[in-house]
This record gives sequence, structure tokens and C-alpha cells, in this order.
Amino acid sequence: MIETEEQARAYVEGWADQAAMDRLETFATLLLAENQKQNLISKPSQAQIWQRHIADSAQLLEHVPRGTPANTSGPWLDLGTGAGFPGIVIAILRPDIPTVLLESRARRVEFLQHSVDQLGLNNCRVIGERLEKVKPFESWVISARAFAPLEKLLRLSAPFSTKETRYVLPKGRSAKHEWKQLKPSIRTMFHVEQSLTDDEAGIIVRA
Repeated sequence: MIETEEQARAYVEGWADQAAMDRLETFATLLLAENQKQNLISKPSQAQIWQRHIADSAQLLEHVPRGTPANTSGPWLDLGTGAGFPGIVIAILRPDIPTVLLESRARRVEFLQHSVDQLGLNNCRVIGERLEKVKPFESWVISARAFAPLEKLLRLSAPFSTKETRYVLPKGRSAKHEWKQLKPSIRTMFHVEQSLTDDEAGIIVRA
């Protein structure tokens, strides 16, 4: 279990080269500065940004292949990216994966686009729209940290999903409950993984 900022940094270093770590440091600086202007993350979590936000995002990579398959269809689609978690972190740690960040709130879209530009993330694109208004495209991975209740999330994201699409959905302490609420035929397609950053939290996965 990742319980400290030092442990969180060490964990993320396992996924990152020095260039990625530098970008993550820069992103953390950008985020903390912007958090003084708009509420992107809670004030108490600012002191634990590596554990609560960066490592919490990076752990999703445990549930996708390290090497990008040759037959990968579509990008990693992050729904309701908000402050950039997990989408910006994924784009930094996996520059080989095209990443699409979906966020409908204008001020957050502006922050995300600024961050992408400042970090030079050529693999990352920001879409400032509600999901219902976006023309569907096939996605290799779909993630969402705080987008919608699970059943609604799956319904809204269905046009962007194929039989091969991986879902990695950090759902906090409601993960098992939301998973159990799915219809049995849907529930069997998913399972709950233990979060590495919170011993009471889970990640709903379809891989």
C-alpha cells in the first residue's frame, strides 16, 4: 500500500523516465498554482498530491499492457478529466498512447489545454464537450475518475467502446457497491481490483 509521498514518488518512478518525472513535477506546480484560482483538488489533498492524485492515476497502468499492442484501435479516452487525473498523468507516462481528455467545464478545459501545451504532450488532445455531443470513436482504454455512477457511465460510453476496449474506473470506496448493482450479464464482464493508494478503495476493471 502506498501511504506516503515518498512511497508515491518511488512507485511512479517505476513507470517513468527522467523526462516524465520532470513533466509530472511541472504539472504538479501548474495544478497547485491553478488551484488557487479554481477548485481543482481539495485543499487538504494538496500536501499529498503524489499519493492522492499522481500515483493514484499511475496505478491504472497496472491494468493495461505495458507494450502497446500492434492492433490497438483508438486512443485512451479519459472521461471527465477535471484537474487532469488520470488523463494528464497517463499521457505523460505513456507517450506512445494517443490520449483524449474529455471535460465539459470551460475553466477546466482551459487549464487542461494550457497544461498540455506547457508540457509538450503531443500525444494528448483535449475535447471541451459533454460526452453526449461528441462524435463516437473507438477507444482502446476508457477511464473515468469521478464522471458518473457506474451504470450511467457505461451507458454513455458505450458508443466509444468495442469488445476489446479496456475499462479502468477508479471508484473509491463505492467500487464494490456499484459493481454489485450492475445487471448480472454486465457484471460478469467486470471485476474490482484493490487500489494501491487507499485500502478501502477499488478500481472497476474490464480487461
